[in-house]
Amino acid sequence: MMVLKKCYYVVVVLFLLASCKQEEKQKLDLHDWQPLKVTVTAYNSLPSQTTAKNANIAAWGDTLKPGMKTIAVSRDLMRKGLKYNTMVRIDTFPDTFLVKDKMHFRHRNKIDVYMGTNKKKAKEWGRKKLTIFYLKEEDSTLLSAAIR
Repeated sequence: MMVLKKCYYVVVVLFLLASCKQEEKQKLDLHDWQPLKVTVTAYNSLPSQTTAKNANIAAWGDTLKPGMKTIAVSRDLMRKGLKYNTMVRIDTFPDTFLVKDKMHFRHRNKIDVYMGTNKKKAKEWGRKKLTIFYLKEEDSTLLSAAIR
């Protein structure tokens, strides 16, 4: 009987912890995010697509690996708040991405979604006009704490 009672308490505590975490995520719904219409393309970490010695090293020194949910942003978007490690949601993706790379100065109002070394997948993606959602710097710390 005592073992059953302890099991009951453990289940209740786990349920409460899970529901608190869910509440935090719901607070950070899309209405809290800043919308921005941009051109979205894709890129790979291949030597043919960069002038750097190591194609896996991003602009801020991060090592990119296939499967990472990262994006590169044009520098004009950095001035709007899409700085290093800003969390970004893209209209057609269910995932949250991190800004880990920046683009050449010639690009404007554009992001690149990292697609590892799969050049075919990146070409199939093509070029799209989509809405992205991002949190300004002061809100990004709140989100990263809620996602953990």
